[in-house]
Amino acid sequence: MPPRPSSDTSRGKAASADVYASMRAAILEGEISPGTRINIDGVARSLGVSQTPVREVLQRLEGDNLVVYNPGRGYSTTPLLGLPELRSLFEFRLLVEPWAARAAAVDRLANPAAALEKELAGFRDAMKSAGDLRQDLVAHDTRFHDTILAASGNPVVRHAFAQTHCHLHTFRLYPADVDGAITVAEHTAVREAIAACDPEGAEAAMTTHIHNSFDRFAQAFGGGLEPLADSGPPRKRIIT
Repeated sequence: MPPRPSSDTSRGKAASADVYASMRAAILEGEISPGTRINIDGVARSLGVSQTPVREVLQRLEGDNLVVYNPGRGYSTTPLLGLPELRSLFEFRLLVEPWAARAAAVDRLANPAAALEKELAGFRDAMKSAGDLRQDLVAHDTRFHDTILAASGNPVVRHAFAQTHCHLHTFRLYPADVDGAITVAEHTAVREAIAACDPEGAEAAMTTHIHNSFDRFAQAFGGGLEPLADSGPPRKRIIT
């Protein structure tokens, strides 16, 4: 048997996990403003830990694209997405996610409908509480979409999508669906089409969800914005 971790190691891991959760929540909820320089000593003192877990967590948050390191200046929180970046991100989603939903809507064991329903049920339970659901909604949205991407069977696409960190960045931008009800309704439509093994319906439901999500988050930039360009009907495969 491998040696059990020492109590000091276990405490160190617990401290790092707590610091990560605290700092991630503070950034996503706007308690630490975009572009704010991070004072490592100040964070360590406020959380009652040493600087070591704070430094470890900052490297992890850098991987999440929530902080950036500048030589000579240290770490600071990343700026919010601008409208061009938001539009580019959602245009990428339109290319990837309707295809993934279509690919997942198959009549075989890889169909993720059961996992998606379990995920939806868990978030519906969270909605019954009167607390702030922003963190829960980010986590639910991430897991829901990742489950569909995983079921598509293309790890390259899944990894490329994960590297956008789209859920973290869009939810920082604007509390577009505070209680999660709109998101759940749209996710349910996607899940039902996948459960019915309806590729066209799953693709259409996901396309609608992404268009609607863009419209909600774009409210942060005021009115009069052009909607996302329609991605058009799927191309037929040409077999030679």
